[in-house]
Amino acid sequence: MSAARTTTPPPSAPTGPQDPKGPGWSGPRTGGGVPKSRGGRLRKPGVYVLLSVGLLVMVAPFLWMGLSAFKTDRDLTANPPVWIPTEWTLEHFGELLDRLDIPLHFFNSLTVAVLVTASNLVFCSMLGYALAKLRFGGRNKVFALVLGALMVPGNLMLLPLFVLMSKLQLIDSYAGLVLPFAAQAFGVFLMRQFMQSIPDELLEAARIDGAREWYIFWRIAMPLVKPALATLSILIFLGSWNNFVWPLIATNDPGKYTLPVALATFATDPNQSAGSNGMLMVGSLLIILPVLLVFIVLQRHFTQGLATTGMK
Repeated sequence: MSAARTTTPPPSAPTGPQDPKGPGWSGPRTGGGVPKSRGGRLRKPGVYVLLSVGLLVMVAPFLWMGLSAFKTDRDLTANPPVWIPTEWTLEHFGELLDRLDIPLHFFNSLTVAVLVTASNLVFCSMLGYALAKLRFGGRNKVFALVLGALMVPGNLMLLPLFVLMSKLQLIDSYAGLVLPFAAQAFGVFLMRQFMQSIPDELLEAARIDGAREWYIFWRIAMPLVKPALATLSILIFLGSWNNFVWPLIATNDPGKYTLPVALATFATDPNQSAGSNGMLMVGSLLIILPVLLVFIVLQRHFTQGLATTGMK
């Protein structure tokens, strides 16, 4: 006779109540189970205070300028200084308009800044797209030339640019103020880096479908780099609006002065600027307001462009 086989039944799961603190019990989870350290809780208010102090230091000069534009001469010369005007006034605005043709100079600055910004958006985008997505002979050499132009200080180019504009008889003209800055190396580099983030497969699919290169650039590539366009717009507009040295050199006619040049000329003229601290504050406020408005309008795209820089 064969020996009877005996099998041991598998252990069954316990049916009764288990010890909540037995093996395998991890306890209730709160906040991912990672307690916050006391040092972290104490460090965060300190960071906020430090950032607030830094923000106050940066904003204080602009607050002083904006408030001083509405102060009386007594408040401007008060000792100790008065931050909040004791009496709000608009007399400095009227005085500046009487002594200086603000609408004309504002129009000159706005025209030059808009034309320079628009030309950079077009030309830098086109060249950036070509360097990033098109294959042609000497592409790497062209990009190396762009990088080399970034390393050249702008002040070294003032004399050659002035001689060139003189030969072309473009002094005292809008063309002489716009053409030297119509396509800047920084804009080409920025757009090239952003254009590289566009998938090559997307462009190749458009080419297979019969799309021309200009259509691909304008209808496919450009909408995908809107953050870069907004970033470039703000930076170029800011630089062109605040540009002082080149408009001062390239214009002899007061009718072609931009707002910074006109205000600086007014401030250095002793016959005009006597007791004009309030008017200078008004002029400075007028110079800053357009740049602030452009940044407020495009700040969402600007921050998005900075966040995605270098991502591919």
